[in-house]
Amino acid sequence: MASVAARPGRLNEDFTGATPTAAVVVDGAGIPGAEPTCRHGVAWYATTLGGGLLALLSLAPGSSLPALLAEAITRVTDVHRHTCDVTSPISPSAAVAIVRVSGDGLDHLVLGDAVIVLDRPGGPPIVTTDPREVAIGRIYEARLAAITPGSDEHRRLLGELRAHRNRPGGFWVARDDPRAADEAVTGRHPIADLSAAALLSNGAGRIVDRFELTDWPGTLAFLASAGPGAVIDQVRQAERRHAAEPDDATIAYCDGLDDR
Repeated sequence: MASVAARPGRLNEDFTGATPTAAVVVDGAGIPGAEPTCRHGVAWYATTLGGGLLALLSLAPGSSLPALLAEAITRVTDVHRHTCDVTSPISPSAAVAIVRVSGDGLDHLVLGDAVIVLDRPGGPPIVTTDPREVAIGRIYEARLAAITPGSDEHRRLLGELRAHRNRPGGFWVARDDPRAADEAVTGRHPIADLSAAALLSNGAGRIVDRFELTDWPGTLAFLASAGPGAVIDQVRQAERRHAAEPDDATIAYCDGLDDR
């Protein structure tokens, strides 16, 4: 695993962790200046949700991944619903990626704009993501790029964008409503057909979907040979070349599935 904040000295709002049978990546999201809405902040939300997921994955191995995510969302919401405005459009939220070995299969779940890539020997990888947030984001992309980051208008547009969260016709993320977990993209594949699994926050997934430095088979090969930290280094270099705003970047890479 590797998880790197967007800039040195800045709090990392991603989370990653693993148990012997599961791995989780949580990509926190929020708006600077939203502290009056939630005094805990995005990093706290991502870490608390991710830690809760790891505990539930260990304690309830027979439950479905959407059910476990719904329970984790409920628990973290209950922790701060009496001190924070958890229903505000600018309250902390997160994208989530989970893989879990269960019996002879690998279960996986994506909620939001995280990515899971499953490596199949002799075949193309299985790539799982949820395109809805990206599609909504493109509507606002040009307008946001033309406005000074951190300005009142920039925050207003971000708030308008995030008002599409967890609504029909919008996009779905972990926030205050556990029913969002039912909107996650899920799947199950035989372990015998897989050799590795990679979970990436959208900041790490830029290596393919934004900067096009490689494709997903190339990313898997790079992960196998050099590890998650080297992949994130490539993303950071591309951000500098393109003068792109850096993002927290996190990867969990699970190798040796075909050794089971």
